[in-house]
Amino acid sequence: MRDERRGFASDNAAGVHPRVIEAVVGANAGHAHAYGDDDWTRRAQGLIREQFGEQSEAYFVFNGTGANVTALQALMRSFEAVICPATAHINRDECGAPERFTGGKLLPVEAPDGKLTPESIDGAVRHVGFEHASQPRVVSITQSTECGTVYSREDLAAVVAAARSHDLRVHVDGARLANAAASLGCTLGQACEGADVVSFGLTKNGAMIAEAVVFPLPSCAERFRFIRKQSAQLASKMRFVAAQYVAMLEDGLWLRSARHANAMAALLAELVRDVPGVRITQAVQANEVFAEMPAEAIPGLQAEFDFYTWDERTGEVRWVTSWDTTEDDVRRLAERLACRLHG
Repeated sequence: MRDERRGFASDNAAGVHPRVIEAVVGANAGHAHAYGDDDWTRRAQGLIREQFGEQSEAYFVFNGTGANVTALQALMRSFEAVICPATAHINRDECGAPERFTGGKLLPVEAPDGKLTPESIDGAVRHVGFEHASQPRVVSITQSTECGTVYSREDLAAVVAAARSHDLRVHVDGARLANAAASLGCTLGQACEGADVVSFGLTKNGAMIAEAVVFPLPSCAERFRFIRKQSAQLASKMRFVAAQYVAMLEDGLWLRSARHANAMAALLAELVRDVPGVRITQAVQANEVFAEMPAEAIPGLQAEFDFYTWDERTGEVRWVTSWDTTEDDVRRLAERLACRLHG
């Protein structure tokens, strides 16, 4: 049954952009070879190369966890480890899948704003060569982060340089890469520049099931087609996944959708920032707003609007805007929040 409340819980709660639906229906005409040997997949891969570089290789998968798990498998062995923020999706929200499928270990680092720094990477590299310890091999960052913040291109370059100084590879979880690129005013590839592999998702940006693993340099992709198959992430009717990428990338729909979602988050932050009893807790740089409010007021507001309590101890909540969030949605949420707190 459809939830009649307007959704601010996740951009996954939003529907699919009509252009994407049209593209999937369009791909349904006639027969096509299976497993990616089709014109839609080739077109989508070409559009991805326009964003990530002419040498890049893209492989479509079913979901974001599958993208992250298979991407990490391509970079590491079972006795190796991944340095990531403690807030990372791979650490908190993937039910141990990265460790189960890679056989390796996650090394979470405290990052209150969701961002690793060169110093935090340096501090996490320990016991190199010690046979009793998992060996650091990968640095994984999220762009934009789980805290709604964005690595600037300078931040990103510094993180990549720190990783290289320890001979580590770099993975970017790009479930909201479009929002980061829109915020930075750059291409998708520039928003994750220097990465060895990128989990590039458009599902949160208006697609249906659109997740890909992108290797900017093909040398890192040598084993990936086997990893993808063994991990149950190879789609037989791949044209229907690829068609979504064509729809989103061909004329900049990804950018328009991300810009809109980001703008709605900025408006929401502006409207609630000065409401007494509300405190914005993170920089609003993409399409997420984190705020603390009186805990007793949360259930009543959730009865009208769907959103998550992020930290029950402090009354911190998360509001996520989407490609289809309207200005009226945002203003109504802000007005009802002020009303519930101050009558």
